[in-house]
Amino acid sequence: MLTKFKIRDSSGWTIFIFGLLALLLGLVGLVRPETLLSLLGFTALDRASRAAGDYTIVFMTASAMASFNMGAYYILAALNDVKQFYKWTVPFRCATFTVFTLIVVMQLAPARFFGVGAWELVGAVATRLALRSESKKN
Repeated sequence: MLTKFKIRDSSGWTIFIFGLLALLLGLVGLVRPETLLSLLGFTALDRASRAAGDYTIVFMTASAMASFNMGAYYILAALNDVKQFYKWTVPFRCATFTVFTLIVVMQLAPARFFGVGAWELVGAVATRLALRSESKKN
């Protein structure tokens, strides 16, 4: 039964790797949101020093849960070879790159945050190239 769940080609690997990273980073954010803040280049204040009404930790936990879930979707799509899903991710990941880059340029986020956008763009390009290569073979 488990033999039907496998990664069949390079486009599947691009989706699986992205999903695994998203799931793992989501897990880090769920366990320790401050670690994720630091990885993204934000100053991570001690929880005790946060002002009343500071919902940074709540927002990071919610974002981490979204990342965890998205990672699971990508992994399941890769293991089930859902090519249409792969195709849908490309433009949306390019849009994510654009938005994240703009918030760095507008100085709403630290420069290190650009890495998130770059990660999205590199993944989108890798998936698109793999899909194109596979369609030429078929």
